Amino acid sequence: MLTKSLSLMRLVGELKKLPGIGERTALRLAFHLLKSPRNLTALSESLCEVRDRVRPCSICFAITEDDPCSLCSGNRDSSIICVVENSQDLMALERSNAYRGTYHVLEGAISPLSGIGPSNLRIPELLERMGAGAVHEVVIATNFTVEGEATALYLTKMLKPTGVKISRLAHGIPLGSDIEFVDAATVQWALQGRNEL
Repeated sequence: MLTKSLSLMRLVGELKKLPGIGERTALRLAFHLLKSPRNLTALSESLCEVRDRVRPCSICFAITEDDPCSLCSGNRDSSIICVVENSQDLMALERSNAYRGTYHVLEGAISPLSGIGPSNLRIPELLERMGAGAVHEVVIATNFTVEGEATALYLTKMLKPTGVKISRLAHGIPLGSDIEFVDAATVQWALQGRNEL
């Protein structure tokens, strides 16, 4: 019979705090790390390195090791700002290689049920960036969830008086999909957002 180890149980407890990790998966990960001390050491070192080196960019608030980040200090079109909820969304947009402007990371979305209001997001910093007058378009790229839509609506209301062009990412039927298998809400959005050919 396996004796209880307080340090092992603490590791399992910490792993369970990660999104999508339950008790069994946390235990499996802990035992995998214990099989090779090198794995445990490498993980420990990388966690400490991330803690010590990664921080938000002082301009766009994306996670970075350099301040300002490479996107803000690089050769990007600073007249366009794409507003995203988090750095993961920014990375997904960057993988597309379709956008050459700058970004602004809100670090969340408006969610009254979770106690997150506009004051908890990086909205004042966005408005400050807009105040310089060099921005001609803001692309709102929040997620298509209730919280993301509420955030997009709030941002639109706040940005309209600036006179800057405000656009929203298109959404609808995914490329390669059969219409018969797409849910009704997605079809509705696709019809409302249709383009003239």
